[in-house]
Amino acid sequence: MSVAGRAGRGRGAAAVAFLSPAMLVIGLFTVVPIGLTFWISLHDWSMYTALGDMAWRGLDNYAGLLADPSFYNALANTAIYVALVVVVTVPLSIALGMLLYFPRVAGKGLVRAALFSTYVIPTVAISIVWGGLYAPEYGPLSQLFAAWHPTWLSAPDTALVSLVIFHLWQMTGYYTVLVIAGLTQIPGDLYEAARIDGAGLWRQTLHVTLPLLRRTTIFIGLVAIINAIQVFDPVYILTQGGPAESTTVLSFAIQRAAFQHGLAGQASAMAFSLLLLLVALGGAFLAVVRRRSA
Repeated sequence: MSVAGRAGRGRGAAAVAFLSPAMLVIGLFTVVPIGLTFWISLHDWSMYTALGDMAWRGLDNYAGLLADPSFYNALANTAIYVALVVVVTVPLSIALGMLLYFPRVAGKGLVRAALFSTYVIPTVAISIVWGGLYAPEYGPLSQLFAAWHPTWLSAPDTALVSLVIFHLWQMTGYYTVLVIAGLTQIPGDLYEAARIDGAGLWRQTLHVTLPLLRRTTIFIGLVAIINAIQVFDPVYILTQGGPAESTTVLSFAIQRAAFQHGLAGQASAMAFSLLLLLVALGGAFLAVVRRRSA
């Protein structure tokens, strides 16, 4: 064997040695639970009984989901929630990121820290606070918009939108920091060249900033989709899926089926379906973005 071949084999062995601990952790805490979830989804099993009591059902749990109107309601609520979050969050975070990066204004660091702080505070604590803000009789938001008689969490027409507003308040600061990080990677010489060519602020934004910020935008979009699909804490604390099932999203439906009704097989089928949905949406999003970029 040549020296180059031995060196390549040595590098490969070293790479395997370094990656093995991480791959072991990923396999133990990600791959194994996914496989176990799929296996349980093929059985009829109550979480309050022993594993040996599982009864084989094959794909009956998945067929039951397709015939269950409540599953389609949860799927529709999840789709609406994700669409509203992504459509509003991505442009808003880009706009805020540019406002906090380009103008030479004192105190920008403090504003960035304040925006990011909404992300690091535990969601449970924030949800409890927002429950008080949304309170119909004494809540500050209800008092502030009293002229419009807002119903917030108490009406099916506004409950889901109220959760979207909560999500925007919590997550926009995090996405804004990501945008600022992406803006720092754009060379300042490009803006100088654009100014020399007579490009104003609007043309610089369209032809320099946004194109070079494309990868950051794609990343933010993917993260926003994943976070929105997995929403659970605010639903559990603020609405419990109501009123009239208007805020029952897939993640809450899974928890309710598994831990409230003990239907582990059906809940696992929904969880695995949610995983497939995440993979499909992520792949479709990347495919569309790459096609437009090409």
